[in-house]
Amino acid sequence: MRIVMGEFVSLDGVMQAPGGPDEDTDGGFTHGGWTHPFFDPQVMGGALAEWAADTDGLLFGRRTWQTMAAAWPERAGDPFADHMNSVAKYVVSSTLGEADLTWNNTTRIPGDQALDQIRKLRDTEGRDLVVMGSLTLARTLLTEGLVDELRLMIMPVLLGGGKTIYPADGALRTLELISTVVSSTGVHVCTYRPAAAG
Repeated sequence: MRIVMGEFVSLDGVMQAPGGPDEDTDGGFTHGGWTHPFFDPQVMGGALAEWAADTDGLLFGRRTWQTMAAAWPERAGDPFADHMNSVAKYVVSSTLGEADLTWNNTTRIPGDQALDQIRKLRDTEGRDLVVMGSLTLARTLLTEGLVDELRLMIMPVLLGGGKTIYPADGALRTLELISTVVSSTGVHVCTYRPAAAG
């Protein structure tokens, strides 16, 4: 399976709380839901549907999984929601118990086993294992070189600070731009892959 990361990002690299005002206010972040004015159903919606079609599993950190688990089950009946609810889901957590896994088809990966278990998933036969949100997990996967494809929806907005997925360890990581398309709202939908060593 390929590990594919899909993220909404501002021009200044912020990825915190794209979905709503109460999603993640850590650090006093007050711009939750900042992506909404830029959503374009044709280009962005089309990209999300295309990405979902190649997905065999979703990989989450605990916080993002809890947000998604609270939202998606009640949206059944829409093709994207039905996909989200039926696809295999993996949540990395040291605190959730089996009784907490109320979202259909969810498996917990203990936090202290995360990298080993994710490497095993990546080595299994299948299509894409997609990471959405999950900023701490996403940063760890990028740092460890476990991301096969990075899909960014780059929004024309500056947020002035907030959480990001980008490693801050001083390492140089070169990516190759595979595709890009621009929405009517000025969002660049870009797909990158790690550049071959050469």
